[in-house]
Amino acid sequence: MRMLSMATAMATLPLAALADPLPSWNDTGAKASIIEFVESVTDPASETFVPERDRIATFDNDGCLWTEQPVYFQALYAFDVLKEKAAEDPAILSTDVLKAAAEGDMETVMANGLDGLLEVINVSHANTTVDAFQADAYDWLTTATHPTTGIPYAEMVYQPMLELLSYLRDEGFTTYIVSGGGIDFIRAYADEAYGIPPWQVVGTEGSTSYAVVDGVPQLSKDGGITFVDDKEGKPVGIIRHIGQRPIFSAGNSDGDFAMLEYTTGGDGARFGMLIHHTDAEREFAYDREGHIGTLNRGLDEGPGRGWTIVDMAQDWARVFPSD
Repeated sequence: MRMLSMATAMATLPLAALADPLPSWNDTGAKASIIEFVESVTDPASETFVPERDRIATFDNDGCLWTEQPVYFQALYAFDVLKEKAAEDPAILSTDVLKAAAEGDMETVMANGLDGLLEVINVSHANTTVDAFQADAYDWLTTATHPTTGIPYAEMVYQPMLELLSYLRDEGFTTYIVSGGGIDFIRAYADEAYGIPPWQVVGTEGSTSYAVVDGVPQLSKDGGITFVDDKEGKPVGIIRHIGQRPIFSAGNSDGDFAMLEYTTGGDGARFGMLIHHTDAEREFAYDREGHIGTLNRGLDEGPGRGWTIVDMAQDWARVFPSD
């Protein structure tokens, strides 16, 4: 099974809806603020006009472009891989966190926070080539299904965000993913799912080495984390990979606060946006408490900073392409 591509998702829209750049967005203030901003920076006669080369837009991935509950999809993938590896070599389960992960005990792993999650990812993702890892991740994403929706993980992308990505690119923006997720994992599917090529993905990085093995040049994932692209790491990742400050940034949690702060702290027209998960019926409802995707500072300070808070239940007419 191949994942539902962005082009396929957009093709499912009625022809009449295509005249509206954001047909899956309700006609609320959130949609109006996006369109007003885009029109203001793309109109050469506007005082806030921004040349195409500077129209950089960055997006968080988990909880912003696709679902992140009940836990990050990369973590679920890591649990499955760890279980397979442990069946061959039980000695790799050297800590309580690794043992819990192999048993599918997400609660214990998440209770150890990011450190616990990175421990599992470190062991499960190591000792393979980058090519083999990405092929395996793609396979898993397109065949494994979400525990509550039964939809393949790769298809749990947000239709309104696919439309936003397409709209921005149509208006001369370059769209990037800036995520706390692993860069190789996201690169396995981002182009097909979002129309974002691998070189426009910024993420957490592990130790990688180059060698020629049996006459074949290859890159290997060696374990260990060399850069965490989360919280204050996101602006650092942006300058390392993109080289300039974005004018548009979207996220959904306090892990994205620094990225939005950095984006909107520049001169000229700027846009910050947070997705607020308020829709328990069509997706999930969560914000201030929980093990992932917590949103406290963003809710408290975002409106005062001029950021748009997207209320999923109120602002989105549709959540998934399959709706």
